[in-house]
Amino acid sequence: MRLLRLDPGQAFKKSAKVVGDVMGNFHPHGDQAIYDALVRLAQDFAQRYPLVDGQGNFGNIDGDNAAAMRYTEARLTEVARLLIDGIDEDAVDFRGTYDGTNEEPMVLPAAFPNLLANGSQGIAVGMATAIPPHNAAELCDAALFLIDNPKARSRTLLKYVKGPDFPTGGIIVDTPETIAEAYNTGRGSFRVRARWKQEDTGRGTYVIVISEIPWLVQKSRLVERLAELINERSCRWLRTCAMNRPKMSGWSSSRARVRLTPN
Repeated sequence: MRLLRLDPGQAFKKSAKVVGDVMGNFHPHGDQAIYDALVRLAQDFAQRYPLVDGQGNFGNIDGDNAAAMRYTEARLTEVARLLIDGIDEDAVDFRGTYDGTNEEPMVLPAAFPNLLANGSQGIAVGMATAIPPHNAAELCDAALFLIDNPKARSRTLLKYVKGPDFPTGGIIVDTPETIAEAYNTGRGSFRVRARWKQEDTGRGTYVIVISEIPWLVQKSRLVERLAELINERSCRWLRTCAMNRPKMSGWSSSRARVRLTPN
């Protein structure tokens, strides 16, 4: 996209053009895999700091797919520009592309902590990674402290990076000790629930308003699961609900467990 001059502030270009150039010059695999990656980089509910500024239908938090690449347009964001800033100044090493006709950088200059800020998920032969997204300002504060104190311990750095920062918000219900253990050992998980509040609607009724849901949880699937639990009569307060039929909502964790509360 840099070679196509799709910098922030410049005009958008069709995603099909971007996908075609990537497939022909750098990536020997199918166009759909390339477009799926581009779409994800443009979704503000999937990326804490999107790297692609998309124009058109790039999907939504309900799980709907993006429009075909011939309909959408894209360009780089300011964050993406920071990742490649200085790439023409001999800052990183280059290697030949898959067909040897061009060169590609082995790593990016990366003036932005993208790996921790946006997180990373992947699996390889005998290994896997699942890094949650973090707040960029906290990461920069921790990096500056680490430069001045290269032997700083994880416990000290946790004063700057207190935990993940998910793009869809939510509340981490694990204790600070559990979070610290995950950072110290590199193994662990974070349980996240939705953020909600109760609003009085008068005449003894009220509703639960959900403003944030756990990361990577599809909103449509969350609603479906809530309806399933209600229909299965597995709610402990179902007897009260049957008397006054209030609306219902609740929270879902990243481990796909759902707990209902009366609306």
